[in-house]
Amino acid sequence: MKAKAKYFLDTLSAYYPDAQIELCFNKKDPWQLLVAVALSAQTTDKAVNKVTPDLFKAYPTVKKFAKASVKDVEGYVKTLGFFRNKAKNLVAAAQMVLERFKGKIPKERKLLENIPGVGPKTAAVIIANAFGTPAIAVDTHVGRVGRRLGLTKQTDPSKVEAELTALFPKKRLLEAHHVLIFHGRRICFARKPKCLECPVVSRCPRVGL
Repeated sequence: MKAKAKYFLDTLSAYYPDAQIELCFNKKDPWQLLVAVALSAQTTDKAVNKVTPDLFKAYPTVKKFAKASVKDVEGYVKTLGFFRNKAKNLVAAAQMVLERFKGKIPKERKLLENIPGVGPKTAAVIIANAFGTPAIAVDTHVGRVGRRLGLTKQTDPSKVEAELTALFPKKRLLEAHHVLIFHGRRICFARKPKCLECPVVSRCPRVGL
């Protein structure tokens, strides 16, 4: 199974050499990454990227965010799904980061998951992208593509993560995360995947199709 996983990863990485996170944020600011990923839950990255420039301009630091009113933040993110809950969580998150972590985003996953609005997927994205800690965050694309390729049968994201983490080389987990998302967004759609364009179609079991 590891050999098959490596083949899929090698082939998809060659097909998507520029695969990377598609959210817009200051790459040197883990707080902005947290905000962007938290906002992306059940919303497209494109939709998030439309609101974050003005949001980060209004609240450029954790301290500014912590002092913001939830209502004001809502105004910037109202085009996104669950915007009221997200705005509330972000202000609470900023306050916690300021009070408990002296304004710095913690590098430990367990500490991150205690922050309002930060679940396992968001925490995995942060530690991998901001701090270089090997992790494969499981969103809807990673889960779907992983199952379709026959790399996992699990549907629970934490179980999918555990199985994929065991299959891919540790140092390539973030790479796997990015290429699986790219593949899910560009070819391996939930409905009507473009199998004729797929670079791994010859070895894909097409589970569920």
